Amino acid sequence: MTSLRAIIATAAFCCAGTAFGQTGAPAGAAKAVVAAAVVRVDYDRPLPISRVDLPPADLGFAGAELGTGDNNTTGAFMGQSFTLETVEAKPGEAAAAVRDLVAKGVDYIVALADAPELLAMSDAAGKGAILFNAQAPDDALRNADCRANVFHVALSRSMGTDAVAQFLAWKRWPKWFLVEGSHPGDRALGEAYAHSAKKFGGKIVETRVFEDTGGSRQTDTGLAQVQAQIPVFTQSAPDHDVLVAADENEVFAAYLPYHTWDPRPVVGSAGLTPTTWSPAADAWGGAQLQTRFEKRAGRPMRPLDYNAWLAIRTLGEAATRAPDTGLAAMAAYIGSPDLQLAAFKGQPVNYRPWDHQLRQPVLLASDHLVVSVSPQDGFLHQVTPLDTLGTDAPETKCSFK
Repeated sequence: MTSLRAIIATAAFCCAGTAFGQTGAPAGAAKAVVAAAVVRVDYDRPLPISRVDLPPADLGFAGAELGTGDNNTTGAFMGQSFTLETVEAKPGEAAAAVRDLVAKGVDYIVALADAPELLAMSDAAGKGAILFNAQAPDDALRNADCRANVFHVALSRSMGTDAVAQFLAWKRWPKWFLVEGSHPGDRALGEAYAHSAKKFGGKIVETRVFEDTGGSRQTDTGLAQVQAQIPVFTQSAPDHDVLVAADENEVFAAYLPYHTWDPRPVVGSAGLTPTTWSPAADAWGGAQLQTRFEKRAGRPMRPLDYNAWLAIRTLGEAATRAPDTGLAAMAAYIGSPDLQLAAFKGQPVNYRPWDHQLRQPVLLASDHLVVSVSPQDGFLHQVTPLDTLGTDAPETKCSFK
């Protein structure tokens, strides 16, 4: 049997173009059903520093539901029906949830999960389903641990850090004071910033580690403590243009703006942050997407909602253009350069063939404004400027399993 990797990577790509002439399904024909699911792994995490960032109960699910509605609007003219199932799972239950979904005929699964669970879900799906990674940023998932049945909508760490580094280069702020947390994800993010600094001409003048002591994040005296402690922690740093925060676990970065010893801007995990989406995004028709989501969900669209929406919209675009809605034809089209997915970011996006990472513009956003979008002007690439962000083809260590 032809492997899923071969299906995605080879001759089926050339067949996708024939679908552009489709004009709709014959009257009375049975609808082709595209069955998808979202599996959200709910982890026991500390509450966020700010109550503004408390996760809504429908986080991720709401975006996928909007995408399914969008797909059915188009699918009605094509004789196609899109269904969605939402599943909440504990970390140890994610693989079993995927096996159950595949057994029920679900071919496409959006994974809101960290790297260990994503890999377990990929193994559980095997050749029976395609997964969309809408959460995990680990670069290893796009390199040594890459999987043929996984496409990545979420930004990799290196895409986010490259986006920040390009902006700092454009601003001519080459001297970085890097503050990273003590957790493994924080260290990985710090390493990504170090690589991006080298790649785009930045210089890290010092790296300082903020130890997570496990104390209470919010107390009645918290404001006074932060105001006293953060300036002392950041004191005596070498001359720098900007403080770069690497705090994937959300322990300290939110406290840095306005509290540093030296009056410097903060970027990274606080201040100016790289993201797939922001509630403030309204360019390139983004206001229309925001309005539709807010009407449906009753709240602003968050990055995980956007990632899930875009994953589901991938299916709608592929179903419209691929020769048929079978898993083989859909997987081939999704992995091909023919995919031109509208993402409300000013240009169509698609997945890189060497690691299945979605190449896309990265928003650089503050709390209430999209400040800039990377790639920045002047950063050139022989294929597309989007490939200046993250792992490029000559650098990849991906060999699909």
